[in-house]
Amino acid sequence: MAQTPNPLETPSALPYDFPPFAEIKPEHFLPAFERAFEDHRGSINAITYVRSMPTFENTIVALEESGRLLDTLAHTFYTISSADATPAYQALEESLAPMMTAHTDAIQLNSALYWRIKTLHDRIDELGLDAESRYLLERHFREMTLAGAALDDETKDRLKALNERLSVLTTTFEKQLLADSNELALIVNDAAELDGLASGELSAAAQAAADSGHEGAYALGLTLYTGHPYLSSLTNRETRRRLMDASRSRASRGGPNDNREVLLEIVRLRAERAALLGYANHAAAVTADETAGSPEAVHALLRQLAVPAAQNARGEQAALQAIIDAEAEPFELEAHDWAFYTEKVRKAQYDIDTAALRPWFEAERVLQDGVFYAATRLYGVTFTERPDLVAYHPDARVFELHNADGSALGLFVLDLYTRETKRGGAWMNPIVSQSRLRGTKPVVVNNLNVPKPAPGEPTLLTLDEVSTLFHEFGHALHGLFAVVTYPHFSGTNVFRDFVEFPSQVNEMWMLWPEVLENYARHIDTGEPLPADIAPRLRASETFNQGHATSEYLAAAWLDQAWHSLDAEAAAAVTDVAAFEAAALADIGLDNPLVPTRYSSTYFAHIFAGGYSAGYYSYIWSEVLDADTVEWFRAHGGLTRENGDRFRDRLLGVGGSKDPLAAFRDFLGRDAQIEPLLKRRGLEG
Repeated sequence: MAQTPNPLETPSALPYDFPPFAEIKPEHFLPAFERAFEDHRGSINAITYVRSMPTFENTIVALEESGRLLDTLAHTFYTISSADATPAYQALEESLAPMMTAHTDAIQLNSALYWRIKTLHDRIDELGLDAESRYLLERHFREMTLAGAALDDETKDRLKALNERLSVLTTTFEKQLLADSNELALIVNDAAELDGLASGELSAAAQAAADSGHEGAYALGLTLYTGHPYLSSLTNRETRRRLMDASRSRASRGGPNDNREVLLEIVRLRAERAALLGYANHAAAVTADETAGSPEAVHALLRQLAVPAAQNARGEQAALQAIIDAEAEPFELEAHDWAFYTEKVRKAQYDIDTAALRPWFEAERVLQDGVFYAATRLYGVTFTERPDLVAYHPDARVFELHNADGSALGLFVLDLYTRETKRGGAWMNPIVSQSRLRGTKPVVVNNLNVPKPAPGEPTLLTLDEVSTLFHEFGHALHGLFAVVTYPHFSGTNVFRDFVEFPSQVNEMWMLWPEVLENYARHIDTGEPLPADIAPRLRASETFNQGHATSEYLAAAWLDQAWHSLDAEAAAAVTDVAAFEAAALADIGLDNPLVPTRYSSTYFAHIFAGGYSAGYYSYIWSEVLDADTVEWFRAHGGLTRENGDRFRDRLLGVGGSKDPLAAFRDFLGRDAQIEPLLKRRGLEG
C-alpha cells in the first residue's frame, strides 16, 4: 500500500496558502518539523559558507527568504495547539518546545551569520538602501546582538541551555494551568443557585456540564483573569464566593498542576539569562528593545497612575458598602461581591443594567453589522464567508476580504467559543504572514472564549465580550493591512508595547453612534437599542475605573516585580504569595477587595506567553490609543478619509518603521497623556 503523503510537506493548494486542516493529523507534524529544521539550516549554511563578502542581497535578503517551510509549519501548529490542544497536541508541544528553541538559538547565536550582518551594519550608510531595507538591517543586527550573538562560545552554551529549559517550563506552565482550570470549573446542581443568569447563560452552563460528564448539572468554566463575567449577575452570594475562590486558587493548590515551583524557576532562569546578556534583570533586557526603553520609565508610569487609581477604588468601595449597609441583612463587602454591587450602583447612577442589554448583542449581528460594518465604512473592505475552506475546528469560520477596488486582501478566521482544549483569554495570531518577497497574502485568526449555548439557542454577548470582539479584530486588521516586503515586518511584528495600540483604537467603534445603531438590535423584536442607552453608556465610561485600573496596574506591577529581580534576589524568593503581597504593598495596590487581574500562578501572559516584563504595554499603548480616539472625534470620526490615513500611515507599515515615528506621521506630533487620564478618571 502506498504511503499517504504528508500534507504539511507540500505547499498548500488552497487559496491564500490556507493550510489543509481537514487533512492534517498530529502525527504529521514531527517529521515535517524535522524536514523544515534541516531545510532552514541548509539555507543558513548557504549564506554563511559563501566566500564572497556580504551584501544586502546575499545575506539579509537570503535570510528573509530562508525558513519559509518552518514559518508555515509553526504558524499552523501553534494555531491548533493554542485553540484545540487535545492531549496529542499537548504532547507534541512539549516535545517541540526545546527543539524549536534550540533551532532558533542556532540561528540567532550563529557567529558567522552575525559577522556578516555586523559587517553590513558597519557600512549601512554606504549601501544605498531604501527605508524598509535599512530598517531591516538595523533590526537584524540589534536583535542578534540582544540575543547574545556577540558572546563567547562558553557563554552561548549556557545561554542555549537556559533558553531550552525555559521553553519547557513555559509550556508546562500553560499545560498545567489549562488542566487546573478545567478541574476547577464550578459544578452547580441546583439552578436556583445560579439565579440572575440569563436563559442563554444557563443553557451554556448546562451544555458545558453535559459535555464534561455532569449531565443534569451546570458547569461554570473559568475565565483567564481573576474576575468572572457572571459575578455581576449571580444573586446567590455563596455561588459568587465559590466562583471567585476557584478562580483565585488555580495552579496553586498543590498537586500535579501547581505552577508555583514552575514560575519560580522561570524567574530565576530569566534573571540569570539577563545577567549573561549584560543586563541587571530580565525587565531591563526586555525594555531595551521596546518603545519604553527602560524599566525605570515603565515603573514611573505605573506609580504615577497607581496612587489616584487606588484612591478612586477606595471611594468606589465606600459607595458599595453604603448600599450593602442599607440592606435588611448588611455584611462586609468582599472581592466576590464587588461586581454584583457595582451593577446596582451603575443602575442607580446611570440607569443601566448591563446584563439586561445582552438581548441587543446577538453575536452574529455584532460581527456582521458591527465589527465588519465599521471596517467597511472606515476602510472600504468587504467580507464573504468561505464555508468551503475548512478550519482546524468546526466552530472556526473563514471569511475572505476584498479591498474597495475589488482586489483580494486575505482571509480572516473567527473562533468564538470556549472549550476545554482552548487556552483562556482572547488573542489574534497569523496563520499566513504577508510578504511581497515571498508573494504571500495574510491569513489571521481571532480567538475568543464565549460560552457556547445549546443547539438552537442564540449567542448573546456581554458588553465586555462585545468590546473584546472589537479589540481582537483591531489586531486582525493590523495583520491584514500591513503591506511589507520582508516577512520580518509582517502584520503585528512590532514592539510589544506598541502592539496593543491598534486593537485598543478599534474598540472605539463599539459605541460609535452609527455603528451601535446598526448592530444593537433586540434578538426577538428587532428593535434598536433605546436611544437614551448609548449616551448613558458613554457617560458611565469612567465608572468603576478605580477598580478596573487598580486590578490591571496590580498585574502589571507584579510582572515588573518578578522580572526586576537580579539573579541573586530571584534565587532568594521561595514563597510566591508572600512575594506578591510585598510587591502590591510597595505600590499601594494591596486592597484585598481589588485582587490583581492575574495572580502569578495563572498569569499566562508573562509565564507562558510573550508578555514577560511587558504586561505594562496595555496601559503604555493606551496613552497612544486615547490620544488617537480624540483625533478621530475631532476629524469627523467614521470616514473613509480617516480610515485610509490610519491604514496607510500606521496599520499598513506593519513593523517596517519605528512605531513612534509611524505614530507621529499619523497624528503629526508625539502622544499626550491627558486623554488617558481623563478616560480613566485619573486627572486629579
